[in-house]
Amino acid sequence: MQHEKPTVVEVTSAQAGGVRGAIAGNLRGTRLARGLSVRELAELTGVSKALISQIERGVANPTVEVLSRLSASLDLTFADLTRVQPSGPEVIRRGDGVPMVVGDTTVRTLFDAPDRRRFELTEGVLPPGTRSAKTAHGRGSVEHAYVVSGEVTVETGKWSVTLAEGDALRFAAECDHVYSTGSAPCRVLTLISFSDG
Repeated sequence: MQHEKPTVVEVTSAQAGGVRGAIAGNLRGTRLARGLSVRELAELTGVSKALISQIERGVANPTVEVLSRLSASLDLTFADLTRVQPSGPEVIRRGDGVPMVVGDTTVRTLFDAPDRRRFELTEGVLPPGTRSAKTAHGRGSVEHAYVVSGEVTVETGKWSVTLAEGDALRFAAECDHVYSTGSAPCRVLTLISFSDG
């Protein structure tokens, strides 16, 4: 059995920035969502405004103690503050990835998770012309979709991706998203992993 040469999967900016970039985005996003200025957060935590600003720009290497104070003041777990979230959808097309033969079975790893999470696996059969209700799954959730047959479009307010049979998708499921089909039905497996924090 011959396999196509895998294509290169793009690395997102969140992945490239690593944990420091994740901390910067999570800290700034949560601070703004809580309606706090840098000065107010500094007063709550005892961490200087300058250091908070540097952390939010991704140029500081804060200590675990500083990160713990910041996360506690923002009602986050340490894991929430340091978790790298997908910044956009990650798509794996049918020919992507490196298949591995184990005995008589060929296995293709689509996505793996670096942390321990709760998850929910579902199979959906979507009739032609279907548009699902908008759904979101909470802070830190990640959704994986694999198209068994047919074609489906997954969209949020920021992006839209059409998947065909054998394609897979992974994205941050904190925001509203919908699945829609065209003129043919689609069978899709979804796995939603939830934050352990």
